[in-house]
Amino acid sequence: MRTLAVVGGGAIGLAVAWRAAEAGWSVTLSDPEIAAGASWVAGGMLAPLSEGWPGEERVLGFGAAALARWPGFAERLTARTGIPLFVADQTLTVALDQADAADLRTIADFVAGYGHELRLLDRAGVREREPGLARTVRAGLLADEPAIDNRALITALRAAAEMAGVRVDADRVDDLAALDADRVVLAAGAASARLRPELPVRPVKGEILRLRHRPGAAPAPGRVIRARVHGRALYLVPRGDGIVVGATQYEAGFDTAVTVGGVRDLIADAEAVFPAIAEYEFAEASAGSRPGSPDNLPLIGALDDRVIAATGHGRNGMLAVPLTADAVLALLDGDSLLETEVADPGRFLARTTAGSTSAAADRSPRTREPVGATADGTPHTRGPVHAAADRPGDGFRTDTGGIG
Repeated sequence: MRTLAVVGGGAIGLAVAWRAAEAGWSVTLSDPEIAAGASWVAGGMLAPLSEGWPGEERVLGFGAAALARWPGFAERLTARTGIPLFVADQTLTVALDQADAADLRTIADFVAGYGHELRLLDRAGVREREPGLARTVRAGLLADEPAIDNRALITALRAAAEMAGVRVDADRVDDLAALDADRVVLAAGAASARLRPELPVRPVKGEILRLRHRPGAAPAPGRVIRARVHGRALYLVPRGDGIVVGATQYEAGFDTAVTVGGVRDLIADAEAVFPAIAEYEFAEASAGSRPGSPDNLPLIGALDDRVIAATGHGRNGMLAVPLTADAVLALLDGDSLLETEVADPGRFLARTTAGSTSAAADRSPRTREPVGATADGTPHTRGPVHAAADRPGDGFRTDTGGIG
């Protein structure tokens, strides 16, 4: 039987391990703290369309292809485990000022050019759908983009992997060459560069809050709500017992300590969009390290004849789980997927070898999700609420992108 070692026990690593085991591989998954990194801290949004922005065509194409694979993937995983995954069917991005409202039209026009329809809403249209939002909301952009419960996903993937016969090794991996397997999949999130230093993957810290609904408080929105408040991006993702609020972004290495300033800004901005949140119970504040890449696309592809990379997903790790697993399975069979060609690691490795580019991305000061960036990382003056630049992954504890 063919043997496979998967390094990294976040959503990506677990999905690859499960699918490979079902395809007939003998799989060992290595992670000292399986399912304990950024995938556990994620918001669970699957929103590539409402994050679209002119100049980010490749990011949009990859994200749309990833989103299209979610229904079948979720159906298959829930059939195996009995665990439901979806917590919302739509995403509503709202504007609090005229400039943000103009950005919503820019996004709608851009993604429409690639065959994706988003609905622009006026103030009345927003209030009709989500009456609990602040009266200062001026406009909205409605997308048929769902959200999943990230912790339900991790639980289901772990159960499916175990049922398929995946073995778990809790030892830390320090050398891929020492692994006793025919093939290796590197899915170690931001820690991937420790094992393969040529990979331009770095940790980007992000903080989120989990708030629990209390009796007498207004119900949480039924959709994912995204906004920008004082230039800082914000999202509210419903859960069965409340809301997930996110997310800050820091260039802080592997620091995962929650800061007072991050919690303060998240609560203040959330209350500006959904005032009733002040009555909710503060249940949890947590942080993780997303694996950022220079161009906001993951690295999925062969590094040599034995090792396949599946890392660098940034804050779109949850979104990319089904597509990444399919792509890795194809690579293990000597094939490839057209949809993931833009994620081939060779786009960086060839240029790095030639000495024309650095493996490290530009560093920026502490900030909430950036206002926007072009495909090469150049900031926009304005841009989508969750711009594609630097999406907050994980380190060892290995993991894939979350917190988004």
